[in-house]
Amino acid sequence: MSWTNDTLTTAIQDYIESNESSLVSNIPNFIKTTEERILKGTQLDYFRKNVTGVGSANNTYLAMPSDFLTPFSLAVLDSSGDYNYLLQKHVSFIRDYTPAETTTGQPKYYAEFDNASFIIAPTPSSSFTFELHYFYRPASLTTETSGTWLSENAINALLYGTLVEAAMYIKSFDSIAIYEQKFQEALLMLKNIAEGSSTRDQYRYDQIRREPQA
Repeated sequence: MSWTNDTLTTAIQDYIESNESSLVSNIPNFIKTTEERILKGTQLDYFRKNVTGVGSANNTYLAMPSDFLTPFSLAVLDSSGDYNYLLQKHVSFIRDYTPAETTTGQPKYYAEFDNASFIIAPTPSSSFTFELHYFYRPASLTTETSGTWLSENAINALLYGTLVEAAMYIKSFDSIAIYEQKFQEALLMLKNIAEGSSTRDQYRYDQIRREPQA
């Protein structure tokens, strides 16, 4: 089973037992809010992404991807093609390290300058290639007709989280606590599967512990 925008919208109306027009028109907002809660409530490996790009010589700024949330690492490739990972710092450190943007070289440090760009230091002396590994915001189910990873793999979390928002909207206070508990249970299971399995592999660590046979 998986959700599409239409089937989830219908399910919400069935659970709430209402197809009142203003409720229905707000269901996309309920879905987006729930997706955001899931996204920020657990860091799933699925929401990691790598991108590479070429920076401009003598330009101390790098543009962020439009779906960027937070970085895991930023590396610069040197002339030998080796990866050199930049250390993340505060903007004030960058400004203090290179007070003059004309100080150039191979970048060593980076910081999030604003919601659209990084600042790096020293300023690139040439057009280096950079690789960014980051946590990204996926497209919402409300805009994807074929479904999303969450609509296929986080079915209960998506359903009950959206029901929480719908219940708050219609002020069904008795239902909110029930749906919230079901959402938290589904979120915990998602975290256990997605985060737990990614920390160690079964080749080195057998997940099922058995007592030795006599």
